[in-house]
Amino acid sequence: MNLTNITVNTQNSIRIEGSKILYFDPYQIQSGAHDADYIFITHEHYDHFEPESIARLKKADTRLIAPESMKKKALAEAGITSENCVFYQPGERHEDQGLLIETVPAYNKLKPFHTKGKKWLGYVVTLDDTRYYVSGDTDVNEDILKVQCDVALLPIGGFYTMDWKQAAEYVAQIKPKAVIPTHYGSIVGKDSDGPAFREALETFNSDIRVELKL
Repeated sequence: MNLTNITVNTQNSIRIEGSKILYFDPYQIQSGAHDADYIFITHEHYDHFEPESIARLKKADTRLIAPESMKKKALAEAGITSENCVFYQPGERHEDQGLLIETVPAYNKLKPFHTKGKKWLGYVVTLDDTRYYVSGDTDVNEDILKVQCDVALLPIGGFYTMDWKQAAEYVAQIKPKAVIPTHYGSIVGKDSDGPAFREALETFNSDIRVELKL
């Protein structure tokens, strides 16, 4: 599987290029590419919703996809016209201008940082016949165990999210073709978490490709 179309900037700041250009949680974007067809926001924390980075990526027809619970904040701060903003609840399935979007609950089970009641999101997006799962900040929970995807992009840094051990166990259960770990080596998590995740996953399932992009 070719993963060269995926770039991870930092944290959960992800770019996926295909017939459309998708960004997820753009953060610390330095150059003004203005090439985003879609910008997905998983939740409102500063390292996931950064209006300055959105401004460097948006163009006239960029679509913003975000949780319904963020509607007021996103409309006020994202700088994208309301007709190009779409807000979803967890557990929904939509087609938006030919792009299939499924929303997955993203939350902590015991930690207070991302509570289930906030209804924040991960996304499974089907682009060019490939299902990409970008989980956002979440622990392993019963909702994400239902995900079916080809490529999973998951946090492994611990503290605010699942750690690399928990992520490896989770990936071994859902069995994507490939996985790219995120959300480590900057605000939380060590640089060594990536290789540790890869080694842990190999003990469960050596058939799943691991690509380290941070």
